[in-house]
Amino acid sequence: MSVITVLLAEDQAMMRGALSLLLGLEEDIEVVAEVGTGDRILPAALRHRPKVAVLDIELPGRNGLDAAADLAEQLPGCKVVIVTTFGRPGYLRQAMEVGVRAFLVKDRPVEELAAAIRRVHAGEVVIDPELAAAALRTGANPLTERERDVLTAATDGRTVADIAGTLHLSESTVRNYLSAAIAKTGTRNRIEAAHAAQEHGWL
Repeated sequence: MSVITVLLAEDQAMMRGALSLLLGLEEDIEVVAEVGTGDRILPAALRHRPKVAVLDIELPGRNGLDAAADLAEQLPGCKVVIVTTFGRPGYLRQAMEVGVRAFLVKDRPVEELAAAIRRVHAGEVVIDPELAAAALRTGANPLTERERDVLTAATDGRTVADIAGTLHLSESTVRNYLSAAIAKTGTRNRIEAAHAAQEHGWL
């Protein structure tokens, strides 16, 4: 029987330990590496060469989607499974764009994760059906890269001047990007726009 080696990235130590323990009970799955931050994913993967990487999205250091892109470029033989609390349609689209093979939400039984690991290793793509339907309803991310940058900078309450300084833009340009983002998200102000964009997984 072929054993599927797995790298597990989850920032909550208790959750990471529980997942590792439960996956380790499967005869054909072996967790060979565990990391708690996104910036440790690629080095650990290059060292252990897992067949599958199970990544959370919201990780300190580097998010799971960026780490998935790193793996696709530097270790293309490693299939990526995203497991997240945040079932946001925009995240699913981003995941597919960087070659993620499975996208699951954390409230599913661990048996489904084990099954997804096997299916991904066999060459299949596994997507949570409710999330796939939501992604189709929501449509593509309407925000440009610069609009996303400006909205991201605005999420912590920074002033237009602060955002302009951080992103090396003029204040009028920042206002223009914010206005465009507010219009595209159908909201009333930049705080609502940032919140809406986060909820859809557009940031």
